[in-house]
Amino acid sequence: MKIALAQLNYHIGNFEQNTKKIVKAITDAKEQGAELIVFAELAIGGYPAKDLLRNTAFLKACYASVDEIAKYCEGIACIIGAPVPNKDAEGKPLFNAALLLADGEVKQVVKKSLLPDYDVFDEYRYFEPNPSSNCIKFKDLTIALTVCEDLWDDDGPNSYVGDLMQDLAKEHPDLIINIAASPFSYTHFENRKNVLSRNVIKGNAPLIYVNQVGAHTDIIFDGRSLALNRKGELVSEMKSFEEDLQFVELKGIDLHSEQAHQSVEHQEIALIHDAIILGLRDYFQKSGFQKAVLGLSGGLDSALVAALACEALGAENVLSVLMPSIYSSDHSLKDALDLVENTGCQKLILPIKDIAAAFEATLAPAFEGRNPDTTEENIQARTRGTLLMALSNKFGNILLNTSNKSEAAVGYGTLYGDMAGSLSVIGDVYKTQAYQLAKYINRDREIIPLNTIVKPPSAELRPGQKDSDSLPEYDILDSILYQLIEKEKPYTEVIALGFDEATVLRVNKLLNNAEFKRFQAPPILRVSPKAFGPGRAMPLVAKFSF
Repeated sequence: MKIALAQLNYHIGNFEQNTKKIVKAITDAKEQGAELIVFAELAIGGYPAKDLLRNTAFLKACYASVDEIAKYCEGIACIIGAPVPNKDAEGKPLFNAALLLADGEVKQVVKKSLLPDYDVFDEYRYFEPNPSSNCIKFKDLTIALTVCEDLWDDDGPNSYVGDLMQDLAKEHPDLIINIAASPFSYTHFENRKNVLSRNVIKGNAPLIYVNQVGAHTDIIFDGRSLALNRKGELVSEMKSFEEDLQFVELKGIDLHSEQAHQSVEHQEIALIHDAIILGLRDYFQKSGFQKAVLGLSGGLDSALVAALACEALGAENVLSVLMPSIYSSDHSLKDALDLVENTGCQKLILPIKDIAAAFEATLAPAFEGRNPDTTEENIQARTRGTLLMALSNKFGNILLNTSNKSEAAVGYGTLYGDMAGSLSVIGDVYKTQAYQLAKYINRDREIIPLNTIVKPPSAELRPGQKDSDSLPEYDILDSILYQLIEKEKPYTEVIALGFDEATVLRVNKLLNNAEFKRFQAPPILRVSPKAFGPGRAMPLVAKFSF
């Protein structure tokens, strides 16, 4: 049997566009002789639709899309994810389900059993878990049809009671199919592949895994759908961060690809780069915006965001605004201008010296008798933020935030100043990763000026200022933060790893105290296993140090 794997980029609630894509994939697969085509989890409606799943009009549109797509399932069957109503009087009103469409109608429905409610997931808010599941029959095949998390029941601290695949294995399936909406992080693919391989061994059957691709504001889906043979070996791996349609053959008891599979090695930093490009591009396209604006200081972070935005949106759609103050160095201005020339983006120079001085003069009577401190530094940052927001308002450009994860973690940023923006492009990228990303962007030619990369980082808000005046060196800071955030270790365990105790205590205090700033920050493109935002929910006023 020839089976098509359809890896598509869905737009939440865009039923017309999504249905056209799905129907085209069905038609193309049918023309190439496929008898079955498999789509992703909740392809109908999009994932995550969040509280749209509580909207009756949205749900009616989902059901109407299923009916429309079913019309094209003649001579070919389709497995696709969709919300379906829970007809029981008890429990949540919906199931997250996989549908088998054939002969113009819904033939079978398999409801998701394991509903994730950790990190970015909140499926218990909307769906009722299926207490049990059985294999389905298609032609002469017994198929263990599962939905994403149903195969992740042994994943460490997120493990569940029971083992769905062990139960399904009792029916001796010929094939395992898992439809998924599995978000990207730079550590996730190997784990995902290992989980799927274990389920192949458990079920004693080959496996098809179809993930979606695309970005929905903060959450990015990498695709990389897979087919594994009965030994758990890769038969087919689909594209990263791109739509794709591929075919496999179920011959006898195993899966085979039309083309010999070649393992693709992906550098971690290359994956982060590609994820951010997709996240940026989809955010603008799906929001209906075209142009971006950002503040360009001559420092690494703003140069990095400018280069990424130019690649994702086109240099003609990016306005870089240089806003020198009395403390801005000549080399920073030159570095910023070199970046503009290298990328071809638009530029605007708006000096802030007089504006900042006017603020200080107005506040002078209220501040009489007090020495200058970070207040005056923040006035500079907020002046820049006000100018950028004015440009955004006037021209309809989306303001991109340029703060990195290291800064966001320790509160090294100014609310309503450099923390302003509609989207945080590198807010899940540590400073040490930002350097790697800059070098990766320069892999073929110099885009980010070399001086921007090698000079000591500075906010240039006072004479001779360097980041290291206020923070540990970034290689030390980021190593500690990784243990506290991604690994979720208490500070006592981080100290036990050999880090300096005073430094760990200081970094941990900064991390906890900056929660109120992160609460007001723009959404962040998620590329790590633990990004700030919905995946790391912390109270603002708790009195607890961990």
